Amino acid sequence: MLLTLKSLHVIGFVAWFAGLFYLVRMFVYSVEANGKPEPEKSILKKQFGEMQRKVYRIIVNPAMNITWVAGIGMLVMGFTSDKVVNYLDAEIGTPGWMHAKLLLLVLLTVYQVYCKRVMKKLEQETLKMDSFQLRLFNEIPTLFLAAIVFLAVMGKAGTLNYMYWALGLIAFGGLMYLGARAYKKKREQSA
Repeated sequence: MLLTLKSLHVIGFVAWFAGLFYLVRMFVYSVEANGKPEPEKSILKKQFGEMQRKVYRIIVNPAMNITWVAGIGMLVMGFTSDKVVNYLDAEIGTPGWMHAKLLLLVLLTVYQVYCKRVMKKLEQETLKMDSFQLRLFNEIPTLFLAAIVFLAVMGKAGTLNYMYWALGLIAFGGLMYLGARAYKKKREQSA
């Protein structure tokens, strides 16, 4: 049963992240459609809105639920079975790694809920973010993914140094920001 839950957990989080990456990319395209002439603008915005709703409802929500249910199932098995490692036990791996992972998953869920608000604001045409800000917003799940994977792999192995982990994430986020700015500058020069 544990291997089935682990498999479902991996499938769930891969689909969850894929859905979030695609969803926010469509936010970028929807905002950029505002610069198109009519009727192209209206057609694109309607199409992107429909695609966003489907991705959120058909991919992102179910994948999040699978991730959480399978993960909680593994934790419950750790508490009820003597054959399964108790992942919250501070003697297994780096102390607190599972607590940090759970906190990041809660924050990722908050990010997903906020994406739903962005969808509504796009529909109502009240969103105050431009395409560059949305491109940066689209990189947030990448930071979550890196943070969670390093926590899960290195934390469980007991080799995680939280200071290096945090500094690495900050450096990675800084590099992503610089890359996004360079891309923006290149686009502006070619326009």
